[in-house]
Amino acid sequence: MISTPDADDLDRIKAWFRLLSEHVRAVDFAGAHPLFAEDMIAFGTFENFVTGRDAVEAQQWRNVWPVTSGFRYRDGDIRAIVSPDRLTAIGMAVFDSMGYGEDGNPYERPGRTTVALSRRAVGEDWVAVHTHMSLFRDVPSRSFGSEGSGR
Repeated sequence: MISTPDADDLDRIKAWFRLLSEHVRAVDFAGAHPLFAEDMIAFGTFENFVTGRDAVEAQQWRNVWPVTSGFRYRDGDIRAIVSPDRLTAIGMAVFDSMGYGEDGNPYERPGRTTVALSRRAVGEDWVAVHTHMSLFRDVPSRSFGSEGSGR
């Protein structure tokens, strides 16, 4: 049975999503590193699994962040399931962003994220150990970017 998460736990999960949004918009790969475990595992666009934060950055982030803009999680569309010991959580969120066709014309690029989060002690900030990001149905999977992309 799923219960409502502790308010502090949910606030910290929402803060994690807000921070990631800021780093994506700024195309700040290094700044995003502390949000993710070094040995994280992600589902990849080009591979079934991508293991390690550096590999996820190289194979996922660098192929998306610079060619999109306006990335933001919808604060009202963030949900969480937190373990009874409050050291593990699943965060789920809906995001909006802009993508760009080959001709540079923008298109809406909404999607969703599921993230497995962990921490060593209650009250600490969350760190992602797994991510799965996907676009909504019928959204083009590739953005080519244009002037101002990534902001």
